[in-house]
Amino acid sequence: MGKRVIVTQESDSGRNNRFLDTSSGRQMTRIQFVKEIKAGNYKDYYVRKINGLDTPCGKPDGKESNNLG
Repeated sequence: MGKRVIVTQESDSGRNNRFLDTSSGRQMTRIQFVKEIKAGNYKDYYVRKINGLDTPCGKPDGKESNNLG
């Protein structure tokens, strides 16, 4: 099984800015994805504060295929 969410755009500094839900085809900005995670719609992801910004992260499970990137 592939990644449920993949990164489709990064900033010059490497921050993930746009995401694609490979199951539904839905494209999301970082802010939209954060809202969806906080609403409980993506149980395999969580939100971390990085440099003052809410940032989506995959929950660690030891599987390289589940990392955002």
